Amino acid sequence: MRYDDALKLLLEYTETPGLQKHAYAVEAAMRAYARHFKADEERWAVTGLLHDFDYEKFPETHPQKGCDILREKGVDDEMITAIMGHASYTGVPRESLMARALFAVDELCGFITAVTLVRPNKSLSEVKVKSVKKKMKDKRFAAKVNRDEMYQGAEELGVAFEDHVLFVIDALKPAAEKLGLNP
Repeated sequence: MRYDDALKLLLEYTETPGLQKHAYAVEAAMRAYARHFKADEERWAVTGLLHDFDYEKFPETHPQKGCDILREKGVDDEMITAIMGHASYTGVPRESLMARALFAVDELCGFITAVTLVRPNKSLSEVKVKSVKKKMKDKRFAAKVNRDEMYQGAEELGVAFEDHVLFVIDALKPAAEKLGLNP
C-alpha cells in the first residue's frame, strides 16, 4: 500500500485528532528505525501509520478488524502480521524486525508525547531520557500506557532502553508540528 492511500484510509476511519497524532508519531518513529536498519522506509511508515486505524470505529475487535480491511486491500502479510503483533493480547509473535520495531515504538510514542505536553513549552527538545524515566515511575501519569511493554519493546528490538527512548525522541522532532508539539 502506498503512503497516500494509507493516509486516506487512516483519515477515513480515524476522526479523533489525538488518535491521528498518535498514528503520525508512530509513523515518524517507524521511518527513523527503517532508515537505521536500512529497511524499506515507506513500508515501515505505512505500517506505523495504520497500526491503530481501526481502533476508533472497532475498539472491541482491534486490530483484527483493521487487518481484515487491509487484507481486502491487498496489503502484504508481513505488514499485517506486524500490526497484529503490536497488540500483545492477540498472541501473534513478533518475528520480523518491522514487527518488533512497531511494538517497541507504539507505547513509547504515546508516552513521550504525554511527557512533552506537560512541559511548559511543549517542546521535544526539552524532553530528556531522564525525564521520561522519571515520569514512568508515576503510575498516575499517562496511566493507560503499559510501562512493561515499553521495556519489553526495547528488549525485543535488541536496544538499550535509554538509547531507544532517545532515538524515538529524536525521531519525533521532524514531525513535531504535525503532532501539535514544538521541536
